[in-house]
Amino acid sequence: MKKIDKLVLGSFWGPFVLTLGVVIFIFLMRLLMFYIDEFVSKDLDLATFGRLLFYFALLTIPTALPLAVLLSSLMTFGNLGEFFELTALKSAGISLTRAMRPLLVVAVGISAFSFWFNNTVSPWANLKGYSLLYDIKTAKATLSLKEGIFYNDLPGYSIKVDKKIKTGKESTTGDLLKGLVIYKHPTNGLETGNREIILADSGRMYTDKDRTYLVFQLFNGNDYQEYSGNSTVTYASNGAPGKGAEFVRNGFKDYRLIISMESFGIKRTDENQFEYHEYMKDLKQLSALTDSLQKDYKNTSLSVASTSRQYYNYQFKAGTTTAQKLVKDGKWIDSLVRKQKIAKPELAQAAMSQAQNILSYATSNVSYLTEKEKNVWKYQLESHHKFTQSISIFVMFLIGASMGAIIKKGGFGLPVLVSIVFFIFLYILTLTGDKYAKDGLLPVPVGAWMANLVLFPVGLFLMQRARYDSRLFDKDVYIIAWERLKRKWTAYRNKSSVAG
Repeated sequence: MKKIDKLVLGSFWGPFVLTLGVVIFIFLMRLLMFYIDEFVSKDLDLATFGRLLFYFALLTIPTALPLAVLLSSLMTFGNLGEFFELTALKSAGISLTRAMRPLLVVAVGISAFSFWFNNTVSPWANLKGYSLLYDIKTAKATLSLKEGIFYNDLPGYSIKVDKKIKTGKESTTGDLLKGLVIYKHPTNGLETGNREIILADSGRMYTDKDRTYLVFQLFNGNDYQEYSGNSTVTYASNGAPGKGAEFVRNGFKDYRLIISMESFGIKRTDENQFEYHEYMKDLKQLSALTDSLQKDYKNTSLSVASTSRQYYNYQFKAGTTTAQKLVKDGKWIDSLVRKQKIAKPELAQAAMSQAQNILSYATSNVSYLTEKEKNVWKYQLESHHKFTQSISIFVMFLIGASMGAIIKKGGFGLPVLVSIVFFIFLYILTLTGDKYAKDGLLPVPVGAWMANLVLFPVGLFLMQRARYDSRLFDKDVYIIAWERLKRKWTAYRNKSSVAG
């Protein structure tokens, strides 16, 4: 490896790693802000939260790589130009394309890595990340008692506390609770009403080490229970217990009520429920699913015509040569055309009902076939994105390296601004192309490749300008051009006035 290659690569890797880390961090913060309501009060342990961040950090890498390559290549050649190293290289007979060659090889390597990552790692990370996020979103909030308000999220219990007294962070037995009322509801579905009521002067609430059980340690109270000899208890119209029911009261000084916290834990759902999504598939699976969906769409379209025949009524006059010829040729004559008394009210009503049935059948089939076709487009679009996201890295390298050589500014000032503008442009074009492709306004390949098709010529143009040391972003160039245009316009006006 020559010294020029070491110089360029050494200037590239530092900003690349830093930019990649910053972009991943920003996307993770966006995720946290978007789902902050789902995480609050769920009492997630660090292992679960760490796994969620890890999966979504992997998902952000394909999106972060183009921006990281764009910014780092722009900073690399901006620094080389700012400190006149590019000028020294050109004066030594080394062209700009030769100086870019090591980074060109790196960009191609990163593009290949991005394709492998999109096809192998991203489907796995999507499946793991979104299934875990779904489990977190469906988990219940942690137990939080408020003074004077019944808490009803514990299955089978309603709990009210008159006052809570903090005992400090060091306490492992929970806060001191005053004036507890606990209603225990029947859970077998055969009984109604509150069959057991616990009143306590004070108590504490805490969970065991594994957070599996919730423990209420109650002091100085009574446990009121209602029993019956039958499996069910009947109640009179005024709410009083019916015949055969009896009350039992048990007093206590220290009583422990243990409740399972299973309903508050994160229940892992079967990941196979999420595998149907196109983001969870690799290229081979997407191709197989696309072929099967296209065949299904074609077969369904062909079956519509034959199935719709049941909504039509036909009648022939037997014995006529025309009818025999039409039957032989497989043609049909609408019965309404053969009817002579079309003006009959019952015939008109039957025709209207038949027409409405045909319209409803046609409308439902159009909607059904449209949804099938949109599913085909979604899978095709994801197949193309396996390639477009990797190619966009090469496109961003062309733009970044050329812009850096033109503006000759390094650091995190102007390069960051220029990079953000081009990345937003890439992002908007990608979203627009995806939307048009999913809605059928553009062919799927055109919509998927729209961003690269627009920005690749821009990269080639900037590369051509950079090779010839174009002063594309120097304001003096535009001031001189404006003054020259003004002089030409003045000369043209003076010539026109003399001729007039």
